[in-house]
Amino acid sequence: MRIVAGRWRGRRLPVLALPGLRPTGDRQRETLFNWLQGVVPGAVCLDLFAGSGALGLEALSRGAASLQAVELNRQAARQLESNVATLGADAEVHCDDWQRFLSANEQCFDLVFLDPPFAQKLLSAVLPEVDNCLNPGAWVYVEDDSNHQAPHWPCRWQLKKERISGGTAVKLFQVVSSDTC
Repeated sequence: MRIVAGRWRGRRLPVLALPGLRPTGDRQRETLFNWLQGVVPGAVCLDLFAGSGALGLEALSRGAASLQAVELNRQAARQLESNVATLGADAEVHCDDWQRFLSANEQCFDLVFLDPPFAQKLLSAVLPEVDNCLNPGAWVYVEDDSNHQAPHWPCRWQLKKERISGGTAVKLFQVVSSDTC
């Protein structure tokens, strides 16, 4: 994995070859962070299904204030911890289930990355829980299989950008109100 831009631009980090681990590619990350220009500096970030940590580490490289990275696979979490230590990044890696993490979490986030394992079809369950830990004006980036039926998106999330790349549908939302619907 290569960091595309920012203070660690061009830095290559090891990624384990694990089943189901599919780091977001350089081109897609570059597109995403072009969409997020002006949003990332100072942002408090959550990478809920972190995997390699490509999205969260890219955000930190581009000036995000901090990162909470959650990854259930112990090997992937250890590799991510090693990469965080190598970079000296302000990130905490949690080897945990998304539900346990969110139920214990008391922090609110400005920028959230959701790239769950496609085969598990978790988005419908994850979205309302994530919606509870977002700051007003927060941004949420979602990757899913382009063949999946779209889940019910929280009503206070406004779709800002979307794209289909290969078999992956990507969407970028912004929280437009602090009120619940």
